[in-house]
Amino acid sequence: MVTKKKVKHIAKLARLGLTEKEIEKFRKELSSILDYFEQLKQLDVTKVEPCSHPFFLENVMREDEAKQEPTDRVDKLIEAAPERKGRYVKVKSIL
Repeated sequence: MVTKKKVKHIAKLARLGLTEKEIEKFRKELSSILDYFEQLKQLDVTKVEPCSHPFFLENVMREDEAKQEPTDRVDKLIEAAPERKGRYVKVKSIL
């Protein structure tokens, strides 16, 4: 059973101001939660593989390959820029 002192300590850490009625309420709730964890500790999970997700997901990633764009498309994009310096687009300084 969680004591009032522990509930007050947890409330202080969480920067919560609790009334006596709230302290008693949270004492009962925290106690029931911890009792449930004690029940879970009694389960036999030796044949259960640990997992971080209930579904078996695999991250599918494509190969990172550089693709050469057709030069005519690149030239059109550079010419469409309002300001440019050689083959680079000139932008305003942000610093």
